[in-house]
Amino acid sequence: MRSALFAIFTAVLLSSASGQEPSLQPFSLPLACDGSDCPLLRGAPQTAGVRSGFVRLRPGESVGSHSTNEHEEALVILRGKARVDVEGHAAMAVSSRTLVYIPPRSRHNVTNTGKDMLEYVYVVAPIGKPGR
Repeated sequence: MRSALFAIFTAVLLSSASGQEPSLQPFSLPLACDGSDCPLLRGAPQTAGVRSGFVRLRPGESVGSHSTNEHEEALVILRGKARVDVEGHAAMAVSSRTLVYIPPRSRHNVTNTGKDMLEYVYVVAPIGKPGR
């Protein structure tokens, strides 16, 4: 992961020095996480705006209520069982190999309801005009 981050940092420095906008390049990152929430994609200049991370929650643990604000979010449940609460909507019981969509301006929370570790990837992107 360090080599990918170093490459991004170097590209940003070189493009900044030349006065050009950084060129977005494809790359891959391992889903390795020592903590409970590990950012993967951090938005600009690494991406055009998308952010992502890998989350691990112990049984009964919650990520904490938060809002998407002017972003939409997708959760990809990799392992375990969870309850996803989105304000104003019925709670969703989800498990491995499930994608959850959370609309913009939605207060939400994810809680591990299983007996094993919950692991999921979140992807957050700024909203634009529909169909674009």
